[in-house]
Amino acid sequence: MSSERKYSKSQARILIHKYCAYQERSHNQVRSKLFEYGLYPDWVEELIVELIQGNFVNEERFARAFVRGKFRIKKWGRNKIKQALYPHKLSAYVLKKAFSEIDEQEYQRVLEEVIAKKASTVKLKNQFDRNGKIAQYAISRGFESDMVWELVKAL
Repeated sequence: MSSERKYSKSQARILIHKYCAYQERSHNQVRSKLFEYGLYPDWVEELIVELIQGNFVNEERFARAFVRGKFRIKKWGRNKIKQALYPHKLSAYVLKKAFSEIDEQEYQRVLEEVIAKKASTVKLKNQFDRNGKIAQYAISRGFESDMVWELVKAL
């Protein structure tokens, strides 16, 4: 944090309301942004409390939206999503609630899709190397290795 303030408390309140209204944010993101504005730590905590009370910031809502987006849009597996959520410092309870957004059948279907798409692009003749390449790709997308290998072997 720089030693000089960039914004007054009331200016920061307006900016942070816009920041939170634009998309779901975690407490950690909001705290970082407020410190970027050059606010005193006391003001930062006061504003965060205001935002929580005004329902501008809700960690469970943020986590659910994050998980839904990364799974449905980017087609990430649970491991990669969990890794991406780590910097937000969410509680185990919030993480559990967020991961309930992923339907097990849909998860299996997306994994099958990811594997099938990769299988169509891998041109290796050796089946062992080909399966390894496909599995490595799916695992790098955050899917659990046991599920991946089960599907790859079934190809």
